[in-house]
Amino acid sequence: MYSMKQACEATNLTYETLKYYCNEGLVPNVKRDKNNHRIFDDSDIAWIKSLSCLKKCNMSIREMKEYLALCLQGQSTIPERKIILEMKRKQLLTAMDELQKSIDYIDWKQGFYDDVLSGKIKYYSNLIKVDE
Repeated sequence: MYSMKQACEATNLTYETLKYYCNEGLVPNVKRDKNNHRIFDDSDIAWIKSLSCLKKCNMSIREMKEYLALCLQGQSTIPERKIILEMKRKQLLTAMDELQKSIDYIDWKQGFYDDVLSGKIKYYSNLIKVDE
């Protein structure tokens, strides 16, 4: 069994985040010790790590609750869960494409600056008029 602190260390979540997830019902069936402190088992830790992944997929708390509700219903909801995850995957791929375009722009701009500084090309700007 893991204390809140140990669970936070095992899942790389802050205490506040884990407490929030518990209070929101995102960690079902949280157990308590004799002092009424939350305690977690290995299954809880695995689920909390899944929550972290879902959050990184830009899933909202509402969406995570819906996904959890489906998970708690068992195997019969796997097709619905697959649809949810496929939609998130598509969104992530789109975001990844946008990030790659931004990285490509930065690489191009760095190359432009290198070429200007080395004297390979003359500086020009879309923002200011550069003396010829």
